[in-house]
Amino acid sequence: MLFGAHISISKGYENAVKEALSIGANTLQFFTRNPRGGAAKALDENDIKKSFELREKENFGPMVAHAPYTVNMAANKNETADFTRRVLREDLDRLEKVGAPYLVIHPGSHLGDGVEAGIERIAAVLKEVVTGRERVMVLLETMAGSGSEVGYTFEQLYDIMDKTGIPHAFGVCIDTCHLYGAGYDVKDRLDEVLAEFDRVLGLDKIKAVHLNDSKFGLASRKDRHANLGQGQLGLEAIKRVITHPALKGRAFLLETPGGMENYKKEIAILKEMSKENG
Repeated sequence: MLFGAHISISKGYENAVKEALSIGANTLQFFTRNPRGGAAKALDENDIKKSFELREKENFGPMVAHAPYTVNMAANKNETADFTRRVLREDLDRLEKVGAPYLVIHPGSHLGDGVEAGIERIAAVLKEVVTGRERVMVLLETMAGSGSEVGYTFEQLYDIMDKTGIPHAFGVCIDTCHLYGAGYDVKDRLDEVLAEFDRVLGLDKIKAVHLNDSKFGLASRKDRHANLGQGQLGLEAIKRVITHPALKGRAFLLETPGGMENYKKEIAILKEMSKENG
């Protein structure tokens, strides 16, 4: 199984893979650039080459990239939209060189203009940036529905992809905390939630899973991650997610509080859970 966590690439891609391996991970997620800004370090070809060699040697799973929080595809201001398009174009090009097949992005916030307007703007940005011929797939993340977030229902994600005209070019990263906050009961009705996803989008659209417990309850519309087993979901629900046959082969990525030591503990827990399931 593929278990990983969010790891910094500030010291290079090879070092990030080494850090992942040191905590028992066999995949990882990283921010493409400063998550609260727009700066991106120049790529180091030697570092990338060494990271490729290490990943191959260790049979390392796919590296998953995450776009910075400063991009907003649903923005109603030209300067924000221009920044978003530039960052996405640059990141898709950079990730192809790095060998990361997925770019996770929050769909965006409509900033008071309504979900429909947000969907139209997100689809327009994606249609302009993504051709469908890239070797890096954009994954829309399922959101909790906080504030003016777009993308907290499966239907909204379907509409975004459909309006691009190339829905096959996009995938989804589901987030257990976000799904629960949005009203999808992954704790007690996981089979039903995944069946609904399959009906609306198709299970093959799920390419990665953010594995987080939730500080708040079902349909809270709040996005507050908790450590595994210390939130409203609990360890049994997490175990059902990682062992569900419909999610077999996906990368399960931790975004829980506590840093590397916590990630190491939680990956050990996940591995034990997967063994218990045979």
